[in-house]
Formats: sequence, structure tokens, C-alpha cells
Amino acid sequence: MSLNIERNGKKRVVIVGGGFSGLKVANKLRHSGLQVILIDRNNYHQFPPLIYQVASAGMEPSSISFPFRKIFQRSRDVYFRMAELRAIYPEKKLIQTSIGKVDYDYLVLAAGTTTNFYGNANVERESMPMKTVAEAMGLQNAILSNLERSITCAEKVEQQELLNVVIVGGGATGVEVAGVLSEMKRTILPRDYPDLDPSLMNIYLIEAGGRLLSGMSPESSEAVENFLRNMGVNVLLHKMVTDFRDHKVILADGSSIATRTFIWVSGVAGSEVGNIAKEHLGRGRRILVDEFNRVPGMDGVFCIGDQCLVEGDPDYPGGHPQLAQVAIQQGANLARNIRRLERGRELRPFRYRNLGSMATVGRNKAVCEFAGLKLSGFVAWVMWLVVHLRSILGVKNKVVVLLNWMWNYFNYNQSLRMIFYPTKPKEVRDREQREATMHWGDDLQGDKA
Repeated sequence: MSLNIERNGKKRVVIVGGGFSGLKVANKLRHSGLQVILIDRNNYHQFPPLIYQVASAGMEPSSISFPFRKIFQRSRDVYFRMAELRAIYPEKKLIQTSIGKVDYDYLVLAAGTTTNFYGNANVERESMPMKTVAEAMGLQNAILSNLERSITCAEKVEQQELLNVVIVGGGATGVEVAGVLSEMKRTILPRDYPDLDPSLMNIYLIEAGGRLLSGMSPESSEAVENFLRNMGVNVLLHKMVTDFRDHKVILADGSSIATRTFIWVSGVAGSEVGNIAKEHLGRGRRILVDEFNRVPGMDGVFCIGDQCLVEGDPDYPGGHPQLAQVAIQQGANLARNIRRLERGRELRPFRYRNLGSMATVGRNKAVCEFAGLKLSGFVAWVMWLVVHLRSILGVKNKVVVLLNWMWNYFNYNQSLRMIFYPTKPKEVRDREQREATMHWGDDLQGDKA
């Protein structure tokens, strides 16, 4: 296989990952006189801040996704290939992907993160992560299937396992999932499942630390905790999950919670690059870079977004927070620096401008921090809506999301709660199997793509 992209006399920028940071670089370089190749395992850009609404059947997946080919259909020097990175060979300025090899002048690693299970095999095997649209759709199916099963279940113990929902991780994703499921319990269950007692559904949010939203102020953490407790969520702080056995979440203190809906959003780790040496990796498997986002010892290789850890920034000695704004700003700065390299000009270091942070836990309930202000409640919720609506790609998607929010605000009666289990055709399954077993070094001595 091959990427089938011929050299056209222009220098080539290969971007691995079409998240916030990678997409920003590609957009900024689309008219730069460079040949840009964007590689991603999906053929669409997804909007992670609203993935939890897909998981709760409050929004269609297409509303928060946008196809790459639509974005770049009028950009002659921008190419997209659906593939995964397998290995990097910086001495050859070459990468191996699941569909072949490609050389580069500049390589930008922007593949983001994956769920971190901290080496716990049982948790990884049994829990449901929620990092992608596909995982959110799987979680949606699981929640709805468990509700359907609970109605016909003859054993009370199994029924309670089906109705208990355990969420591990008190970050923004955890509190948002807990909040939206609590609203689902209050508003959807009485309508869709009139023969099921809603009080049997229990939602647990478990956090190993002493407060929720540890990246925000104690005031915001307290506000979110109060919101969730008032909504009926069982918030468990200073509790560490150690295992999952026999449909039970096992805690470090020896206690357990029975559940068949085990959601793990407790941490992330940088996406792996098959052959990258350990000395290039920092905390959370993030790739170490300098203040210009260059990977030391790899000529022409940069890393941005959640996948990187910038060393030497006195304001962020442990690395920048893994937030959308950091990724977007790094992508914009790197695109400018690549242009400067082409002109022989001095590079500009990355300096993060903190625009604030926010999280929502349900209708009229959110927290927001920016410019020294700390807001909670309705005003923060409206600000959250505006900021996220502006960030979604595509006018149609913005309109659809706005209409969804307006409809849900007044009646919570979306007709999206259907269970679909997509079946991949045999041809696709066979192709994925072949790509998964491809050796990194296959045909490295052949002609460059």
C-alpha cells in the first residue's frame, strides 16, 4: 500500500492527528506554498467537549463531527489520508503508517491522548472509556441496553447492577457525565420507562483526590460538588478504584459497588508512537519538547497538543494543562514558526495565554473561571454554551447543536435513544486485520512515497 501522494517540488509537512492542534496547523498552512499531508485514524474531526452528550443520547454524533475532506476540499496542496502512525525514522525523515510509508521535511505529531488505565488490566478490559465519538456511542448503547434489560430482569441483584452507574474520575468529563446522567434519570426515565422506579438508578462519581475539578479553584470545585449532590449523584472523594471483579468496582478501602455500567474517565496518556525511545517521553507518556515544540534529537520533528510536554516553561514546570486552548495556541504558533523557518527567520517560543476554564454539570449549572473572575450557576452555564457553540466546526453543526440545546432545555424529549450495533463488512474487517499486523519496518528500503 502507499499514500499515493507525489512530490510536487514543494516542501512537505506531514501532520499526524486531526484534533484541535493538528487541524490548526493544517488550516494555517493551507496557503503557505507547502505541501501538507494530514493523517488521522478517523476521516473526521471530533469535538471532545461535547462527546458526553452523545453518550447520553442527547446529541447525534454527526453534530459534533466534521469530515476533513470537507474542510480542505478547496485546498489544492492539502491532502488527507485515513491511517495510523506505526513508527518514525528521523534519520531518514520517514514515517511508517498503517497504509504505507511517507517522507517529510517537517513532521508534526499531534495525535492527542488515549485513556490511561495505569496498568490495571481488569479495569482496562471491563470499563468503558469515553475519549472518542465511537466510544461515546458504545457507552450510549450500553446504558440504554442495561435499562431495557433491567425491566425484564427477574433477579433483583442483577437488576440493581444494571441500574447502578459508576463513573471514575472527577475531572471535567466525569462531572459532565454524572450531571447529564442525573438529568436523564430525573426527566427521561419517568417518560420512557414508566414501569421502572427511577429511584433504583444510582449514579456514583468516584475521585481519588480530595476534590472535583482539581485544575480549577477550590470555590469552583465546591460549587460543582454541591450541584451534583443536590442532583442526587453520590460523590465519593478520597476513594481509589483498585479493581473490577464479578460486576463489582473494588475500592482501596475494601468496599465495593455493584454495577454493569463502569465508566472510566480517570486519566489520559499520550498516544503511543511504536518505536520512539523512552528518553523522549515524560510524565503521562507525553513526548518531551523544547519551547519551540521541537523534539530534541529529531531534525524537523515537532510535537504539539496533549501529546507533548513542553520543558522549561517556569509558569508550567509540570507541563501545560491538556486543554483545547493549549492545543489550539500551540498549533497556531507552530504554523507561524514553520513559515519562519522557510524564510530563514528566528523561531518564536510558545507562551500559553490562559483564557480561563469551565465545566457544566447540567441545565443552568456550570462553573467558569477567567480574567480573575469565578462564576457559577446560570451565568456560567450561558457562557459555557456560547463558547462551545462558537468552537464547533460548520454552520450546519452549529445550528443543529443550538436547536438541540433549545429543544432539550424546554422538554428533554429527544428521539435519539435508539440502540444501534454497527456491523463492519468482512472486507473492512480483513483490511483492518492486515493493517494491524503490518510490521514497522516493512519495505523501508523501497522508494519513498
